[in-house]
Amino acid sequence: MTIAPGLAGRTLIKGHAAGSDLLLLVDPEREAAFTAADVAAVCDPHTGLGADGLVRVVRTAALPGTGAFRAAVPEAEWFLDYYRPDGAPTAGAAPTYGDACRLLAAVLDAEGLVSLADGAAITIGTRGGARTVTRLGELWAVDVGPAHLAEVTDPAADAAAEGWDTAVSIPGLAGERAALSLNLSGRHAVVAVEQEAELDAAELGDPAASESIAYTPAPLTPPTLELLVPLGEHADPETGTTVGRARVRVLTPGVGEVRASAEASCAAALALHEWTGNGAPADYLLRLPGGEVGVHVGAAPLTDGASPVLTGPVNLVGRITLA
Repeated sequence: MTIAPGLAGRTLIKGHAAGSDLLLLVDPEREAAFTAADVAAVCDPHTGLGADGLVRVVRTAALPGTGAFRAAVPEAEWFLDYYRPDGAPTAGAAPTYGDACRLLAAVLDAEGLVSLADGAAITIGTRGGARTVTRLGELWAVDVGPAHLAEVTDPAADAAAEGWDTAVSIPGLAGERAALSLNLSGRHAVVAVEQEAELDAAELGDPAASESIAYTPAPLTPPTLELLVPLGEHADPETGTTVGRARVRVLTPGVGEVRASAEASCAAALALHEWTGNGAPADYLLRLPGGEVGVHVGAAPLTDGASPVLTGPVNLVGRITLA
């Protein structure tokens, strides 16, 4: 008996994007009639294939309700039909859209559905808006979308003047920590610590950890939490440009600690840029549990029209046809 009847006979491609672990189903015309239970079954790490979610690689025109989007972004021929590991489709922005978009572009190229040579770009539709993915040799870059300082009701400090607006209590760390709130495909709270030992001491691994974190003022919904330790700056040996470095951990509400997230990485880089002030690097190299990624934020990343770009590895590790 198949573990996922709605996906019987279908081939799933497994891929990693800096630790984001996804299954991708190439289904251009949306012919597969799978259910949430099917998705949950294949994503289960014990009885299924194990993944952080499933992506249907589908033509935008084959998805119901995309007429207005197609009219606004006609170049987005392909759409990221993204499902969480419990089988629920995402609504609005999702914390792994950037990583999933990079994987989707790599699959389109590998399967011969599009041809993406070095330097070529493709626009992909998502429920959080259009994203541009560019191939850079063995790496893939994604435009993560606009970012702004978040509006915080009764902030504990002036974010623009002091670099923080919310006090955060984190299990495993003594006292309250200052956080900067950002809007980037959802709400983020970024906290810096001084030592890597503090970063390691934070208790983020349990899915219930987000419920143990206290924010002052309390947000309407828990944000994604980025906890980082700055590691200084260095000159890129190839370009000579200054690059900021940091080690980062990420806690996603209701999920627990994740190995990587494009949006969370960009939020961390944006906070570092904001805290550094005048002369801050435009580029950052971040080390997460899932691997290293680069983030380009530019000179004025929180202004209208700006968007951070994340660059990192993508690996298609195998495929399986379900019985």
